[in-house]
Amino acid sequence: MLTGYLKPDSGTADLCGFDTQLQSMEVRRIIGYLPENTPLYTDMYVKEFLMFAANAYGLDQPERKVELAIEQVGLKDEAHKKISVLSKGYRQRVGLAQAIIHDPKVLILDEPTSGLDPNQLAEIRDLIRKLGKDKTVILSTHIMQEVEALCDDIIIINKGRIAANSGINELKLQHESDSLDEIFRKLTM
Repeated sequence: MLTGYLKPDSGTADLCGFDTQLQSMEVRRIIGYLPENTPLYTDMYVKEFLMFAANAYGLDQPERKVELAIEQVGLKDEAHKKISVLSKGYRQRVGLAQAIIHDPKVLILDEPTSGLDPNQLAEIRDLIRKLGKDKTVILSTHIMQEVEALCDDIIIINKGRIAANSGINELKLQHESDSLDEIFRKLTM
């Protein structure tokens, strides 16, 4: 709903002062979105796909933006390959490059590490941490290990209502537990 792709049944949300439903075009300019199943054109080459994305955004100097995105996500050696031959980890990087190509203020990632092998998992986590230094990163996941590895603050939503909203350490102290899994189960039952 924050991305504007789904309409809420009730309530409102805003990002950076823009109402996600009433000002969806403004919201789309400030967010980058990586859905769980990254929609990539696998018959395209990495650079070609990112150029397509840059042009879809109407970016100035699209070639430069593509080069910056490729560098940021570590795709330099893969830039001239077809997306279809890339591993799942590198496909995730292509999706991240597409999500950041327009230099959004907010990055929304839905299950970004799902199905990755341990090496790819570590690389994508490092990349997300690096991106989080300059952007607000919203991570949507049910894997509490990902939350602990990547997040400073946590919001747990249960049936459309906020069940918790605090720093991870504060949440653990409040619930007298070291296990986010345990806290999550308790708050969502």
